[in-house]
Formats: sequence, structure tokens, C-alpha cells
Amino acid sequence: MKAVRFHETGGPEVLRYEDADVPTPGAGQVRLRVAGSAFNPADGGIRGGFLPIPVTLPHVPGYDVSGTVDALGPEVDGLAVGDDVVGFIPMAADGSAAQFVVAPADALVPAPTSIPLADAAGLPSVGLTASQALFEAAGLRSGQRLLVNGAGGPVGGYAVQLAKRAGAHVIATASPRSRSLVVDAGADEVVDHTTTSLLDAVTEPVDVLLNLAPITPDDFAALAARVRDGGVVVSTTPRVPTPSDEARGVRAVTIYVHPDAAVLADLVALVDSGELHVAIADRVPLSDLPTVHQRAEAGQVHGKVVAIPPAV
Repeated sequence: MKAVRFHETGGPEVLRYEDADVPTPGAGQVRLRVAGSAFNPADGGIRGGFLPIPVTLPHVPGYDVSGTVDALGPEVDGLAVGDDVVGFIPMAADGSAAQFVVAPADALVPAPTSIPLADAAGLPSVGLTASQALFEAAGLRSGQRLLVNGAGGPVGGYAVQLAKRAGAHVIATASPRSRSLVVDAGADEVVDHTTTSLLDAVTEPVDVLLNLAPITPDDFAALAARVRDGGVVVSTTPRVPTPSDEARGVRAVTIYVHPDAAVLADLVALVDSGELHVAIADRVPLSDLPTVHQRAEAGQVHGKVVAIPPAV
């Protein structure tokens, strides 16, 4: 099969589009014929050796996948050859940037039927991150005020949609490039962070602050002061500590996305009901994935990119 792999950690130049053995599913696993492999910034961190995720070299990146079940390993129930599925698969194992991938059966759910199968790869990890941040970590409820810093990215788009569906009032930051996407997602207020200070724009307290963007510790602390007493600060940027304020009862939670097939199935149902939109910025041949990594290193990837392997 064709796959993108790296044999050593480093920059995008270590990625190779090459032949690899077709994997065999073990107990509790299935093999998928990959329809789409979504690129995530963490793929670059794993490739570069910056993220503490142990991989065996050579390694196939890609932990978001959509595809069709091609073979079943022992002890697999509930899936059959020919099923179209989507999943967030283990980061340390060989991933979806290939024509075939082996995945745990319990990480997979039926794919949305209302969108192209390849596009469904853009849902799992970012959709789960948004859901876990809003509801597991923050306990967001109807009528609350939510501030999303960095709403223009893939996680932000899902966060705005899910928060609006839950009945929250959503204030979101976006650049002019992503403003229309954030508005379409349902934001009640949009702050152009390239021209306006967020501290000046947000004068009333918020119940939840969700940070999805690079931020300095001082700026994060200042922004957290806008959270009401008893509120929550949630962040997906672990390199900067998430600020709390124990005196005011403000909790701090840093999110590390984890697999949750039940929640992913709920997100798929929302896609098929038209209540959740999967936005794909670009679709590229699998052979172009190294170029995507290069563009990401240069800050030129905006939105979700899905790599599509050649037909088998």
C-alpha cells in the first residue's frame, strides 16, 4: 500500500510517500480502507518529536480517520466488512495517512451519511475536543455567556456551533479571514482580534472562557479576570498554564482530548440532522501531505485539511 511515513523525527522533510506493508488487524481491531485522513497540528509535533507521545519508527501519522471496514480481527462485534465508519484512533499507533489502517473497533462509529465519507475525517478529534471542553470541563448550560478565544480554527468552529445549540450566548474572536465562518457557526458577537483589544471589547463578565489560541501568561491572566465568580477557564494550549482564581471560585481546566465513541456518535447524529456543519478547507492527495506539513510550519494552513489516499 501507499503511505506517508517518517523514519526519524524532524521537520517536514523527514516525511516520505512510499510503499508499506498492509497491516493485519489483531484482537478487537479492524482494518479500514481509508477514505480520508485529517491533518492536525499535533501531527507536526509528533513528527518533530516535540510531543511526549511514544511512536515506533517508521511511523504513519494521522489520528483522525474515515473509511470502510476492510477486514475484521478476532473478538470484534458490531462491525462488518463494508461498513463506513469514522474515528479518533490512538496517536501512538500507525495512523491514517495510508491506504489502509488498523484501528480499535471500539473507537469507531458509523460515519455521517449526509456528507462525503472523506470529509467525515474532519470531525473526530476536533469535535470531541470542543464537546469535552464545553460540557465535560466547563459544564456549559443554557443562558450562560461563553467567550471563545481563537474561534476561527477547526475546534472553535465546532465549539461555537455546539455552544449555540446548548443555548449559550457566544462571544468569539476571529480574524477578517475567518469572520464569516464564525458568524455562520452562530456567534452572537465577533471581535476582530487583529484590530481590537479583547479586554476592551468584553466588558461584561462571562461564565466560561475557552482559550484555543496561542496566548501569553499575562494576557491569559488578564482575560481570565473577565470570568465571573464561580466560572470556569478552559484551555487547549498546555504550554501556557491555565489561570484559576481560587479566591473567586474560578476553576481552571486544561483539555487533553480523549476517545469517546458515544459522544462521537452523538456528533455524527448532529451532522446528519443538519445541526452541526463539518467545514473542510482543503482536500489534497495523500502524496501531498508532506507539503501540508510544510505549509503548517509556515503558518499557511487555515482550517481543516483532509488527505485522500489513491483508490485501491
